[in-house]
Amino acid sequence: MNTKSAFDLIFRNARTRTLATPVDIGVAGGRIVAIEPRLACEGPEIEVDGRLALPGFVDSHIHLDKACLLGRCAHNHGSVSEAIAAVAAMKRDFTVEDVYARGARVIERAIVHGTTRMRTHVEIDPRIALRGFEAIKALKRDYAWALDLSICVFPQEGLTNDPGAEELLIAALRDGGEVIGGCPYMDTDPNAHLEKIFDLAQQFDIDVDLHLDFDLDPSWCHLEEVCRQTERRNYEGRVAIGHATKLSALPPDRLKAATARLAKSGVAVTVLPATDLYLMGRDATHNSPRGLTVAHRLVEDGVLCSVATNNVLNPFTPFGDASLLRMANFYANVAQAGVSDFDACLDLVTELPARLMNLRDYGIAPGNPADLIILDTDSGTNAIAELPDVLMGFKNGRKVFERRKPTLFSPRG
Repeated sequence: MNTKSAFDLIFRNARTRTLATPVDIGVAGGRIVAIEPRLACEGPEIEVDGRLALPGFVDSHIHLDKACLLGRCAHNHGSVSEAIAAVAAMKRDFTVEDVYARGARVIERAIVHGTTRMRTHVEIDPRIALRGFEAIKALKRDYAWALDLSICVFPQEGLTNDPGAEELLIAALRDGGEVIGGCPYMDTDPNAHLEKIFDLAQQFDIDVDLHLDFDLDPSWCHLEEVCRQTERRNYEGRVAIGHATKLSALPPDRLKAATARLAKSGVAVTVLPATDLYLMGRDATHNSPRGLTVAHRLVEDGVLCSVATNNVLNPFTPFGDASLLRMANFYANVAQAGVSDFDACLDLVTELPARLMNLRDYGIAPGNPADLIILDTDSGTNAIAELPDVLMGFKNGRKVFERRKPTLFSPRG
């Protein structure tokens, strides 16, 4: 057929995760319009040369508002509560400009590492008020050319015990907050905290994304109450819990029961390897626990899961480069994933978080936005195994970054 003017861009000889042989991907009007071998057309072309094309990484849980705080305080924190307290002391002095600059630094790193979709949690309380939220809204607008940013507002330091926090949450939800989060373990009345969060979610018809069960004490948890609220409000498929490190401390019979409960209620789990490993088990003198919930095994038992960045260069995690490919590789190492599980580990930063965020237009398929990244490898398994460079990325068919391959200079010429 004559498709001379049908495409604005053609990716030649791209490998995808679902097709056995390389294909051409045709783009028009910012969307994918054709995927087939040897498209017969003229127009701008990019020779992929058998490398792997992905629809971009999806970071389902990150904190842009409190990133890049190294140097502002001591970072010898031994617990979650100490890290929260350290940031709480600093955020009173956060300005819109400060949050914007630190968030932009992380977003730009994420973009060049191949992230195309992101959900950021933003703290809302009387200490920071709406300053962080205003900065994140500006980042969402200013970086829309490369990344879709979804804003989850939440009270980090409690809700029922923090006068003024609920009013600020409502103000943020009326002004662009797209998801609501919570942190019941920081509240003096955790169940009332959850009740209020779910009430607001229903009032604004938005999804819920909670910080939950972030320790290694299996004697108590808030998971059951979250599942109960989810079912009572018909919110299956609209609720996620982050960390859930307690699951890693459960014996097999209790883990099996908790997994079945999560699957039945449609509550998703986001594992945050860098933070979970940094903060869990720090008081152990030997045989330190990993504190990492094994997400790909939960997926096998019907629980929707993702792996995400969480914190970057702050008291919760004094490391990070916003690379989800590195995080998936890190997760696979710590979770002792076999080579046959590597593709499942890549799912945890691509298709599965897209489902968790209820993204309806994610993936390399006709009709979807032409959001593509090209990895210097040929398969999902090798993407996890090799940690290849992400060579280039496109948003709506427009190139947003390119990474040139390094050159070796041999003395032999």
